[in-house]
Amino acid sequence: MTDGHKPEFLGEDARTSALVPKGLRVSAAFAWRFLVVIAALYVIMWLIGRLSVVIVPLSIALLISALLAPAVAQLVQLKVPRGLATALVLVGGLAVLGGLLTFVVVQFTDGLPQLTQQLHASLTQIQNWLINDLHLRQEQIQHAIDNTIGFLQDNQAVITSNALTTASTVGEFLTGFLLTLFVTIFFLAGGDRIWSFLMLGVPGTVRRRIDVAGRRGFASLVSYVRATAAVAVVDAVGIGIGLWIVRVPLVIPLATLVFLAAFVPIIGAVVAGAVAVLVALVTNGFVTALIVLGIVVAVMQLESHILQPLLLGRAVKLHPLAVVLSIAVGVVVGSIAGALLAVPLLAVLNAGIRSLIHERDPHPEDVDVLHDMEAVPEDEPKRVAEEVEAEAKETT
Repeated sequence: MTDGHKPEFLGEDARTSALVPKGLRVSAAFAWRFLVVIAALYVIMWLIGRLSVVIVPLSIALLISALLAPAVAQLVQLKVPRGLATALVLVGGLAVLGGLLTFVVVQFTDGLPQLTQQLHASLTQIQNWLINDLHLRQEQIQHAIDNTIGFLQDNQAVITSNALTTASTVGEFLTGFLLTLFVTIFFLAGGDRIWSFLMLGVPGTVRRRIDVAGRRGFASLVSYVRATAAVAVVDAVGIGIGLWIVRVPLVIPLATLVFLAAFVPIIGAVVAGAVAVLVALVTNGFVTALIVLGIVVAVMQLESHILQPLLLGRAVKLHPLAVVLSIAVGVVVGSIAGALLAVPLLAVLNAGIRSLIHERDPHPEDVDVLHDMEAVPEDEPKRVAEEVEAEAKETT
């Protein structure tokens, strides 16, 4: 201490850090920050799971609002009061939905006897094939049937409990439906005021950028929902006409399934197409199933190479790998609701992050959330428009 040298402990941290390789120090710094981010995400996902009864209806209400907001805006431009415009659009939407569901149920009920007869004939053909071609005995087939019936009887308690769970799920569905309807009314009637109120909680230094990013995210959602609905209609009509031509039963219910499944990109189309092919195989045979498979593949090619580039464009274009991975994560986290909401959430995040990265001095009042190109930051619209025009020329 008296000879002018520093105490040993004053330089100990510096010497210890010098002994640790720089790559290891940087890796450790990244590692603990990564663990903090993962822990935060885990807490967020846990909260979403606990509040799923509220969050899922809220998210679905946002999707419905994005779909119906342009119609409300059109009525408002025609001097219809916003409250009345909201009521008219919602009542009209519910009437269309109710009529469609009623029509599907009636068609399914009317086509069920025919389906049962064709299914019985197909099972008889399969049984004859097993006996004549594979040389199985009738006793073996009956034994397999008896084992299946015995399995159902042995698991009757589980089946009953699942039925009771389904009954409770129906109650939760009705509750969620009413909450979704209630939230949608307020989103359509005063969504801009709700968003402005939420922006008051954002620090003033970044409020404008966050505001614009949110508006561009919602514009991306509007474009996504509108384009997805149009694609779903084309898929349902195309596959439905094909099923009707080859005389597959339950055309309307299967077309409705195709329409609903189209809102889960890629995977939904595969599942709905597989169901249509399976019904054709069971009822009309192998050749008809191959024809239906060709129809499904042709419609999916039309969707992926022409409809999606023209309708979605670059404003909400997402890489197929990102779409599949987001749906997979959504299924793991939130089952069917997660699969439905994963891609719209990804589209919103994509537009919002692009806005935060590329825009420096945005103006929220200049963003029209109902216009497709407003999902793109200000320095990108010209390039995006040129890319969309080039893709349209390539497809034609």
